[in-house]
Amino acid sequence: MTHPSPSSRLAFCGVAFAFLTVMLGATLPTPLYPVYQQRFGFSQLMITVIFAAYAVGVIAALIGTGRWSDQVGRRPLLFAGLVAAALSDGLFLVSDGLSGLLAGRVLSGVSAGVFTGTATVAVIELAPRHWQRSATFVATAANMGGLGLGPVVAGLLGQTAPWPLHLAYAGHLGLLALAFVAVWLAPETVERPPHPRLRLQRLNIPAEVRGVFLPAAIAGFAGFAVLGFFTATAPAFMGEVLGYSNLALIGLVAGVVFFASTLGQFLQGRLVERNRLPLGCGVVIVGAGLVGVGIGLASLGCFVAGALIVGLGQGIAFRAGLGAVTAASPANQRGAVTSTFFVVTYVALSIPVLGIGLTARVIGLSATGVGFSGFVALLAAAALVLLLRRRSSTSTHSSHPES
Repeated sequence: MTHPSPSSRLAFCGVAFAFLTVMLGATLPTPLYPVYQQRFGFSQLMITVIFAAYAVGVIAALIGTGRWSDQVGRRPLLFAGLVAAALSDGLFLVSDGLSGLLAGRVLSGVSAGVFTGTATVAVIELAPRHWQRSATFVATAANMGGLGLGPVVAGLLGQTAPWPLHLAYAGHLGLLALAFVAVWLAPETVERPPHPRLRLQRLNIPAEVRGVFLPAAIAGFAGFAVLGFFTATAPAFMGEVLGYSNLALIGLVAGVVFFASTLGQFLQGRLVERNRLPLGCGVVIVGAGLVGVGIGLASLGCFVAGALIVGLGQGIAFRAGLGAVTAASPANQRGAVTSTFFVVTYVALSIPVLGIGLTARVIGLSATGVGFSGFVALLAAAALVLLLRRRSSTSTHSSHPES
């Protein structure tokens, strides 16, 4: 029996560490939003605009650079993502107003968008032969785990250490330096063509995929809307509705939904394939309902329980939906279809939270939160109905084949 060499293990773990580090930086601002509001006098709507700038950066990177690593190699794209993350940290360190924060969030989104595609593939390609079965989950854990750790780390530092608006970003720059070394030491896994062709990632949904794509995309939209809710507006709900201003607690609650998503993505592989997406939708419905009840009753326990359950459902539904869409897509259009799926989900990070910011100015934060929870539950229910109808239609056709 052979074992992976130390160098192959080091490269695999190093790129996974770089992936986690970049994604950790993407959510560092979450528990610090109340401090920014107090320091600069921002409204809740402006906080959601700052957060939405992140989604703009992610989508731009996914469309703009989604195919580049196949042409120029994984490492150059990973270095570019690390540079964007470092520039984002630098802007947050020196920012004295809205423009710097918006630019920092866009750059953070660009770094996350580059890493979401490129680092996922790089981690899988660098996995030693005996670790390949777990490589996809390692990439998932680095992605979602990093997003969950960001608010936890920033919240703890913001609550217990000096310089709450600076220390987390300075520490993250140190982690990025280590990540840069890790990527530098990793081998390139792509053989570059003599004349690289850098093109935008095409978006497309072939007619034969649309029946699978629609419910998967609706479920994905609902799940990512929840992630946006907890990343952008959880601090406001924790402080103004539930009555908790402790930054460490805010960061922990915001991180919980990502940790639960990681667990859901791990568990979905143990479920019967045809039941994965419907079950994920059902769990999202229950979790969103609990989040709404927690807001309506101003109950932290119910709110956190809802975060755990909805995060678990999001993880199951997202991984199952992506798998179903990928499996249904023609091989020569798989990249375009999966990119379209990712764009839909990342749009869900921005548009709903902007809606929360606008609606809260009219009907108040608590009523808006309850309404948002109902909206997510309805989306997941719509996806579930479409799935069940499609399954019923498929069963009918298979039991009455044409003669």
